[in-house]
Amino acid sequence: METEKMKMKAGKLYDANYDPELLAERAACADLTYELNQLRPSKAEERDALVRRILGKVNGSCTIVSPFFCDYGYNIEVGENFFANMNCVILDEAAVKFGDNVFVAPNCGFYTAGHPLDSERRNKGLEYARPITVGNDVWIGAGVSVLPGVTIGDGAVIGAGSVVNKDIPAGVLAAGNPCRVIREITEKDKERYI
Repeated sequence: METEKMKMKAGKLYDANYDPELLAERAACADLTYELNQLRPSKAEERDALVRRILGKVNGSCTIVSPFFCDYGYNIEVGENFFANMNCVILDEAAVKFGDNVFVAPNCGFYTAGHPLDSERRNKGLEYARPITVGNDVWIGAGVSVLPGVTIGDGAVIGAGSVVNKDIPAGVLAAGNPCRVIREITEKDKERYI
């Protein structure tokens, strides 16, 4: 028989609100993120060790500014030189993978969880989860929401306040609600700040 956790990982509808195993895992992660959020910024070594306990995989240097919140932690993977500014929320019911050199501005959310549109199933605590993938060299502007199942390509920039509900290709500036491609990022962009 499939457990609710197995259903969650398979992208099926599962019981998120009443399953004892998932409730216990979220509670354990909440305790760890609470501990992280109470540490002084000057406690860099302790903060780094705790971040590495929370996240599933850290592939190099990683900075997360408090407060930070996630549901399970073990479904999150970050590449080399990852930076997330304050108020980052990752609902990691499914895998959330960040490539190398990813910069996340304040007040961003990455939400793998979704709920049925019909209230009967939703009220039973059922939900589904779809993975989120963020490529290498991506900048996510302030206040961005990334929704279930989205992939953001290498070198993309997502403008502040965007709601990303569809895949974004590599090498583009995208923004809006819903987020859409504005233009390609070109060599001319390197001259902009000289």
